[in-house]
Amino acid sequence: QVQLVESGGGLVQTGGSLRLSCAASGRTFSIYAMAWFRQAPGKEREFVAAINRSGSSAYYTDSVKGRFTISRDNAKNTVYLQMNSLKPEDTALYYCAATLSAPYHDWSWVRGEYDYWGLGTQVTVSS
Repeated sequence: QVQLVESGGGLVQTGGSLRLSCAASGRTFSIYAMAWFRQAPGKEREFVAAINRSGSSAYYTDSVKGRFTISRDNAKNTVYLQMNSLKPEDTALYYCAATLSAPYHDWSWVRGEYDYWGLGTQVTVSS
C-alpha cells in the first residue's frame, strides 16, 4: 500500500553535511509516524530518529543529538533527515520506515515494528 524511496546519500568528508529524503506513495502519508534507521556492515540495525504524524515533535538516538534533524512535509509526502557535523562512524545504509500503530503519548514505539520500509540510501563519511 505504501512505497518508500530514499535519496540524497553520498560521499562527504568529516564535518560535512547531507540531507536525506524519503518520498512516500499514496494519499495518506500523514497518518503514519515515520523514522530513520541505519545499518553499517557487520553491525546491527540502529534507530536514528523519529517524527510524529504532524511533524510537531521528534526523537533522536543519543549519538546524533545536536547534529541531525528529522522533519516532514506532509503536503509533499516526504520525510527528511538533515545531517550535519558528520563523522566516519555515521557511515551506513540509511533507510526510512513508516508505522500506523505509534501511540500519540510517548516514544515507546520507535524501536519496535514498522509497517513499511524503504530500500535505503548509502552515506559514506571519509576521514
